[in-house]
Amino acid sequence: MAFFSGSTGVIYRQFSITIIAAMILSVLVALILTPALCATLLKPIESGQTSGQGFFGRFNRGFDWTRHRYSLGVGRAIARSGWTMLAFVGLTALTGWLFARMPTGFLPDEDQGQIFGQVSAPAGATAEQTAAIGQQVVDYLLTAEKNCVDSVTAVTGFNFAGQAQSAGFLSVKLKDWDARPKAAQSPGAVAARAMRHFAGNRDAKIILFAPPAVMELGNATGFDLVLKDTGQLGRPALLDARNQLLAMAAAEPRLIAVRPNGLDDAPQYRLHIDREKARALGVAISDVNTTIQGAFASAYVNQFTRSGRVKQVYVQGEPDARMLPTDLAKWYVRNASGSMVPFDAFLSGDWTVGAQKVEGYNGLTSCEILGAPAPGVSTGQAMAIMQDLVAKLPHGITSEWTGLSYEEEKAGAQTGPLYAISLMLILLCLAALYESWPIPVAVLLVVPLGVIGAIAGTLLRGLDNGVYFQVGLLTTVGLAVKNAILIVEFAKAFYDAGLPLAQAAIKAAGERLRPILMTSIAFILGTLPLAVATGAGAGSRIAIGMAVVGGMVSATVLAVFFVPVFFVVVLRLFRVKPRPREMTPGQ
Repeated sequence: MAFFSGSTGVIYRQFSITIIAAMILSVLVALILTPALCATLLKPIESGQTSGQGFFGRFNRGFDWTRHRYSLGVGRAIARSGWTMLAFVGLTALTGWLFARMPTGFLPDEDQGQIFGQVSAPAGATAEQTAAIGQQVVDYLLTAEKNCVDSVTAVTGFNFAGQAQSAGFLSVKLKDWDARPKAAQSPGAVAARAMRHFAGNRDAKIILFAPPAVMELGNATGFDLVLKDTGQLGRPALLDARNQLLAMAAAEPRLIAVRPNGLDDAPQYRLHIDREKARALGVAISDVNTTIQGAFASAYVNQFTRSGRVKQVYVQGEPDARMLPTDLAKWYVRNASGSMVPFDAFLSGDWTVGAQKVEGYNGLTSCEILGAPAPGVSTGQAMAIMQDLVAKLPHGITSEWTGLSYEEEKAGAQTGPLYAISLMLILLCLAALYESWPIPVAVLLVVPLGVIGAIAGTLLRGLDNGVYFQVGLLTTVGLAVKNAILIVEFAKAFYDAGLPLAQAAIKAAGERLRPILMTSIAFILGTLPLAVATGAGAGSRIAIGMAVVGGMVSATVLAVFFVPVFFVVVLRLFRVKPRPREMTPGQ
């Protein structure tokens, strides 16, 4: 896990190194300190003395009764090993069926106490109009959502789609997590209510969304698709395909907030310079370009120092002198003889439509499309829907995932090799430990019993198969194997000591029931706070916690009955003979 690449590898690496360091320290403590602690703290019980009075005595007697009943149950399971293995096959098939139908995802949405918003007014809208629309959103959030929103910052002239007077950006700071304990106060819920409120706004398109779990991999939660013109069909054909895709996505109930992350084409006034006239009037083309830049846009002049800070000076024409095409007659440029020549003496223009922002991806003309899955739909399902819709577009228009969606697709391709390598390493280690291949097989058969619980816990909580689920699933596999080893280790020792195979498995199961339950319950209770976490970072904690708690519950409840049967069936199938030893466990 520590050597996986990409953003998924970063997450795996932290988990892997933490577990490795903890296990190395645990081994050192067990080999060096635990024997000394046992010799210091444990006291012998004299012959005939009870194991405890009061609560502890009643607990031990109750546990001894439970262990006796459990041993009888294990004996019946071994006696009916055919039916038991048939039930195991059914559970394994159910595990595979559920796993194949789990909704896929990447990272769970996190409540980061912040919401972003975009205001996209029609092309040609002025900065004042865009600012007024942004103020409407600010007023709504600070009044209707005052219990959730702490402050709102509005910016005009910029958003994630690009820079334009018709673009606006909102940064919404939510109140502390303790003041927003309800699900209806989450960032997603606040954004959804605000979007419903402004859905009928004719002046601009207003989108609010929560930031992604990893800010460096995009600007919004959901999916991030790039539509590419691989057939060199031209920008008009690409825009037609984009609009067709947006229309199909709008009719899809499992998708919400599907939008282009770019600026629409806008009316433009194209200037035509009559170079022959300009040359006859003694006007330099460079002077014309400089004057146009400063008059209709802005031009840097110089800088000065004020109050210890360096200020830059820009010049720009007055608004009433740069609003209409006829305003060109108000501007003059100095010619070579020092005279002022009006623009309309050598310059004309006409209206056209052009791109405000040309997008490219991997050297191809493209446009970016963002969106999100509807409630109850995972990002993996939404990505599959978008792929189906893209397949309906004209030939020559293709798509590619970027940002979080690219990492999600890449992580899905790594899952299979990760599980396979993990199980292979466990198998090799067990084979070296027992100097046998059949016994590790008996241990690894327990894996589906833990996986089914992890899947069930995740599905019951409405989560998906993401990176953190995979981390929790690998943890569950390791712990399930640990429980199996506790029984198999003693069963093999009893078998080598001369006990019949079935009796060795029954006795080992009874002897190891207490440590199995003790370690499993301790781990489940230690992980339970993750499964019920709230506040900042709760999404990732819940994803790991539910997988581990669910997996450990099923691995404990089912494994204590199935592992002795696995041991007996596998050793009978491979006809493994006992290896005589001088001592049995506990002697």
